[in-house]
Amino acid sequence: MRRVITYGTYDLLHYGHIELLRRAKQHGDYLIVALSTDEFNKLKNKKSYYNYEQRKMMLESIRYVDLVIPENNWEQKTDDVLNYKVDTFLMGHDWEGEFDFLKDHCEVIYLKRTEGISTTQIKKELYGNE
Repeated sequence: MRRVITYGTYDLLHYGHIELLRRAKQHGDYLIVALSTDEFNKLKNKKSYYNYEQRKMMLESIRYVDLVIPENNWEQKTDDVLNYKVDTFLMGHDWEGEFDFLKDHCEVIYLKRTEGISTTQIKKELYGNE
């Protein structure tokens, strides 16, 4: 069984998120999503519309997602890859090169993001800011 992991906040869930998860699942049999906790988002100066439990519930209802785990800090990625026996680490292309240090433990893939949609764009259009 090939295991894939990806990370994110997944606030204001949209078709770009679904497309990323669908494409991530194509790289393996079991997709793990590490979801940023509310506390970690505060450290990143991010504010989510939905809290962690609500975002987790939405992700768990998506057929491509097999397991949702909390992302508590930047440093946990290596431990997650090892503890969950991950074969492929996958992120959006805007993170290109940032996680190459994981190549010692698994395959690292940066997928092109879905054009024309982002949470930042939605927030700007709805609220006039991020």
